[in-house]
Amino acid sequence: MGIAWNSHTLEVAYRVLGWSGFFFWSCSFYPQVLLNFYRKSVVGLNFNYLLLNNTKHTLYLIYNTCLYFSPSVRFQYHLKYGFDQMVPVAANDVAFSTHSVLLTGVLLFQCAIYERGNQSLSKVTIGIICLVWITVAVCFFISLPTKSWLWLISIFNTMQVILAVIKYIPQAIMNFMRKSTDGFSIGNVLLDFSGGLMNYAQMVTQSIDQNSWVNFSGNVGKVLLSLVSVFFDVFFMCQHYLLYPSKKAAPISSSKHNKTVTEPLINSPLLQPETV
Repeated sequence: MGIAWNSHTLEVAYRVLGWSGFFFWSCSFYPQVLLNFYRKSVVGLNFNYLLLNNTKHTLYLIYNTCLYFSPSVRFQYHLKYGFDQMVPVAANDVAFSTHSVLLTGVLLFQCAIYERGNQSLSKVTIGIICLVWITVAVCFFISLPTKSWLWLISIFNTMQVILAVIKYIPQAIMNFMRKSTDGFSIGNVLLDFSGGLMNYAQMVTQSIDQNSWVNFSGNVGKVLLSLVSVFFDVFFMCQHYLLYPSKKAAPISSSKHNKTVTEPLINSPLLQPETV
């Protein structure tokens, strides 16, 4: 069910901001992919961050796809928030989520094939991922009898926000322990920061046009996602430019290379620092 815009100018601005955010957020994955490719190494990039990020984007993709494409979910949304309110998910949100799941998968694949030092996935991260998908299954069977699909995807949205908060922590602590951001692309951070601002501005534009802030309460996940990403991006920029501006990780010898690439990828402490 479409809701008319009151201002054509704001409608154009909404679409421009949305696709600009999609562009910045989507491009933010490529500096890290290219850095890993040229170095043939993922030393300095935290595996736990990547796996949590992939799971978070998968949940966000399910939420966006259902709310954007499913008539029953959209109808339940209008029943809850009013039929005069716009659904707070745009085509660029679906496109971004799809792209994010694919690119985080590519990054995980790079971790499996490139030199990785002594890093591996932690039991804590594996436990969190298992808990997330068990919760997904339980909530699905709870919602099935009453077909409460909006409630179900709202749970997914809540979980992806929680993952968005905790996913950055392993990388931030790894940078602190190594006293270096070498191996973690600052280009990723700068583009992600720009995407977060565009995403937030898009929602503000919609609220101004509709003279209502319901789209914020109706899509808390998108709001918090923007704010959390901007906060941690600023934190990573401080680490890169202020705290560890010229610190470089030492090159890894060929003998250590031959040893570490064969180590298991699982069953290592959560934030074990790289050996330099």
